[in-house]
Amino acid sequence: MYSAICSGALQGISAYLVLVEVDIAQGLPAFSMVGSLGCEVRESRERVCVALKNAGLELPPKHITVNLAPADRRKEGTAYDLPIAVGVLEGLAYIPEGAGADRLFLGELGLNGEVKRVKGVLPIVREAAARGIRECIVPAGNASEGAAVSGVIVRGVGDVGQLLSFLQAASGEEQEKILPRQDVVSKDFLAESPQSGDQTVPDFGEVAGQETARRAAEIAAAGFHNLLLVGPPGAGKSMIARRIPGIMPVLTLPESQEVTSIASVAGLMEEGKMLVTRRPFCSPHHTITQAALVGGSHVPRPGVVSLAHRGVLFLDELPEFKREALDSLRQPLEEHQVHIARVGGNVTYPSDFMLVCAMNIATTKLIQY
Repeated sequence: MYSAICSGALQGISAYLVLVEVDIAQGLPAFSMVGSLGCEVRESRERVCVALKNAGLELPPKHITVNLAPADRRKEGTAYDLPIAVGVLEGLAYIPEGAGADRLFLGELGLNGEVKRVKGVLPIVREAAARGIRECIVPAGNASEGAAVSGVIVRGVGDVGQLLSFLQAASGEEQEKILPRQDVVSKDFLAESPQSGDQTVPDFGEVAGQETARRAAEIAAAGFHNLLLVGPPGAGKSMIARRIPGIMPVLTLPESQEVTSIASVAGLMEEGKMLVTRRPFCSPHHTITQAALVGGSHVPRPGVVSLAHRGVLFLDELPEFKREALDSLRQPLEEHQVHIARVGGNVTYPSDFMLVCAMNIATTKLIQY
């Protein structure tokens, strides 16, 4: 029996839909997967089989073939476990035919049947909403993140048994009781989370003295200008720099969604958090590599310049950074985005940040001479 389940994949901070096709036929027992798969995706067959077994569902000795389309795009990550499991359940008639239609599924399966969190839920749900998908089933730990997108129903699932009961339910009321829809973010969400009330953001009012440096930081923050702080050790350069995000304007909803998408792709979203409402502050060590600063790896990942998008990138002890790393900042500063070309694909990440640097007076004199 053939079944087709919708899922999604990442390309930078954007996404595209993936069709998970499952065919179950008579023949030698096998579980084959095709479609240009990474090692994590190939391991899905073991996770899916054991998770279904421990959920009390038996897989008969049949020939199972799974294809992830489009087959010419490389698939990475563990988010395909849940759609593959749903396709197998539909093919074996554990759930009604067409139960997965007009729905998108994402999630990693534990061996005990638990549905674990995955990366990039927000961009994928946004793409699903744009493509007219009616409903998205995501891990419970990612449900709040997915609810930041309007125009689509988002439900969080905790384990395979709960999902099975949901898909077997005969009416919408029963389904709503099993997996209630996640509340969509309100227009006043950011206004209800004022930056000044966050105790985790250092208070700019704690800076005593240094009127000139404070005035320069305020002007730079108001206009999103870059800033260089020069002074003797212990003068308060780093203290002022770390407090700049607290006096910057509150993120708008589109800006917050951009920042959240980057954090989601990088796997930095906290469980249960809907949106990133605070401007990022990134302060890498001076030994950071060029790839870590601008992004890279075999499969391109966002670097620090992208993680600091709409926020502050602070380079303390500026002359100690490698020349190659500093030279790589030219394109992000000029174009407010960074292009990464690797064997695993070409992606573009946004990198519109406020650059704040600090250095000592003694170091400045050495540079002059």
